[in-house]
Amino acid sequence: MRKPLKVALLGCGVVGSQVARLLHEQAGDLAARVGAPLELAGIAVRRPGRARDVDPALLTTDAMALVTRDDVDIVVEVIGGIEPARSLILAAMKTGKSVVTANKALLAEDGATLHAAGGDLYFEAAVAGAIPLVRPLRESLTGDHVRRVLGIVNGTTNYILDKMDSTGASFGDALEEAQALGYAEADPTADVEGFDAAAKAAILAGLAFHTRVTAADVHREGITEISASDVASAKAMGYVIKLLAICARSDDGRSVGVRVHPAMIPRKHPLAGVREAYNAVFVEAESAGSLMFYGAGAGGAPTASAVLGDIVAVGRNRLAGTRGPAESVYADLPVHPMGESVTRYHVSLDVADKPGVLARVADIFAKHDVSIQTVLQEGRGDDAQLVLVTHRASDAALSATVEGLRELDSVRAVASVMRVEGDETP
Repeated sequence: MRKPLKVALLGCGVVGSQVARLLHEQAGDLAARVGAPLELAGIAVRRPGRARDVDPALLTTDAMALVTRDDVDIVVEVIGGIEPARSLILAAMKTGKSVVTANKALLAEDGATLHAAGGDLYFEAAVAGAIPLVRPLRESLTGDHVRRVLGIVNGTTNYILDKMDSTGASFGDALEEAQALGYAEADPTADVEGFDAAAKAAILAGLAFHTRVTAADVHREGITEISASDVASAKAMGYVIKLLAICARSDDGRSVGVRVHPAMIPRKHPLAGVREAYNAVFVEAESAGSLMFYGAGAGGAPTASAVLGDIVAVGRNRLAGTRGPAESVYADLPVHPMGESVTRYHVSLDVADKPGVLARVADIFAKHDVSIQTVLQEGRGDDAQLVLVTHRASDAALSATVEGLRELDSVRAVASVMRVEGDETP
């Protein structure tokens, strides 16, 4: 057995503590798989006096000194955020360390800088927790032509929407339950406003399409405006609402679209059955067809599982004198604006219940070349609710249609506009 590979761990929170535990408990198996023992050299934390189930002698507040130590081989970053994580990772790579990170926000904002540093960089845990998704896109499918990546990549929002669908709860009540169970943070903004999912979508799109994509390129909408009545209306029509990350090539293959937003999907679709805090992602490729990845998308132990897999990979590379795949951005496809994205739409209108209203509404749709597939109308005294589902149309055409509808005297309000996805089961 060779001499140990020494691991510096940045962060000892929910994920970091589980990484430390697994490195200790599975030391024998990990050594056999890597070809050398893995030994914790130190753990950088902000508050060393806090109770932790690790050897206190390993704790340090000087993260920079730890990652630049001559005897450290592998640096594992699980502190999150942009700084000091970026500076620490770059310092580690500059001094020849291999790096494993779970930092989706940093990779989505400035992954190019990390990749340009030239070291061995693995990041399976940055997207979808324990689900093997990054490596299949980065390695297994690199000989194929990926057309689309579609899925649920945020467990918090999926839990909230699932509870709204199954119990009729309001958004606020479902969020409170998610927080009480530990599925949502005290400040849930990153999850419910779609920032977390957008960062993951940027990473997935970059891998799938060999194109550099940042979080700023992703169209993002959260779920805070989804009401119990929206969920009930979707349910009555045989749909369920999910927050989806959608990365797709344009029909001509010359650009890509990357978006995160709530959408209605048919209950027969496999994604409709993804419950509570689980994640699921479809990858559609030219030769491989449709592949589905499903599992725990977050949590200390599941995420640590992905981190350990990356540690084994970089450890093997280090012993062999090789490194993993470099960033692949040769395609350099432009990211087209949201207005060019094409899908179907569910539009709910509060209208005056009188003759000619439907004809005037239909005229607005026709004016903007948006074709109507189905219409439902329910009268309520002097008012009525008009629900229309369109055929596929561009987002720009639909937006212009909605503006035109708001100008009609007979339309009291555009109650909701929801995109419809997944009508063809993968």
